[in-house]
Amino acid sequence: MTELLTTWWVWLAAALVLVILETLVPGFVFLGFAIGAAAVGLMLFGPLQLVSPPMLFLIFAAFSLVAWLVLRRLFSLPTGQVKTFDRDIND
Repeated sequence: MTELLTTWWVWLAAALVLVILETLVPGFVFLGFAIGAAAVGLMLFGPLQLVSPPMLFLIFAAFSLVAWLVLRRLFSLPTGQVKTFDRDIND
């Protein structure tokens, strides 16, 4: 199992599954995790080949958090903006 967690294609497959979940349940939650998994998968090609699985999960969590915060900042409504309706759409 440990050997499987340090394989690059497992992380990229997990990223793909999370992107598919994001299309079913929108809200940028799964997309942040997908970006984190893709980042770890791509980093396993280079310097992270000999990193232990707990460290990979820590890196995954850090990348996911940063990605989620960036997505929230980019796609959220401006501060203080509230959608109000002045009239009924049935009138």
